Amino acid sequence: MLGSYDFCGYYDWTFRWLEKTGGHPLVRSFWDEAINRDSQRHARELILRDGFAGMAAYWGHTLTEESPERAFNITEDEGVFRIDMHDCPSKGFLLRNGLEHYRDYCDHCMGWIGPMVREGGFVIDHEHNHCGQCWWELRRAGDPTPATAPGQLAAKHDVRISSQWTATQTIFDRYVRTNDADDKKR
Repeated sequence: MLGSYDFCGYYDWTFRWLEKTGGHPLVRSFWDEAINRDSQRHARELILRDGFAGMAAYWGHTLTEESPERAFNITEDEGVFRIDMHDCPSKGFLLRNGLEHYRDYCDHCMGWIGPMVREGGFVIDHEHNHCGQCWWELRRAGDPTPATAPGQLAAKHDVRISSQWTATQTIFDRYVRTNDADDKKR
């Protein structure tokens, strides 16, 4: 498996080049085709076949490989799978090295994960702060349960209650029960 440092700079540059070359639709197509349906097909297979158990297997392994310091937390509860990312190694690499070329690098996660889990019958609640912190809650599409309140599900591991989350003084992008990278609220 490639570590995040092996691809994040290239992703950032590629997204920018694709947008300049073919506009936003080409970037979205890349996220779906090149990431969701090609490079992450092992994730697709696990998650589409095994649902929440596949999410636990994929992200439990992948995030540990990408973030050996365990700068993330996974919480599983009945009907919901939650990830709290406290220090994204990919976005952090870009920030530390001044490599922000694409307008919202963080969108690529929703850009490949959203279409994938839609096929499996899931929706996403997600928020990121553009500074390497985010949270995700995935539920079955028919489950009307809203996203949990800060600390409700992940307790002290909830990124929203950390001092870094609120100290960023930035714009937060929020996704509510969606699978579309362009369906964000600020």
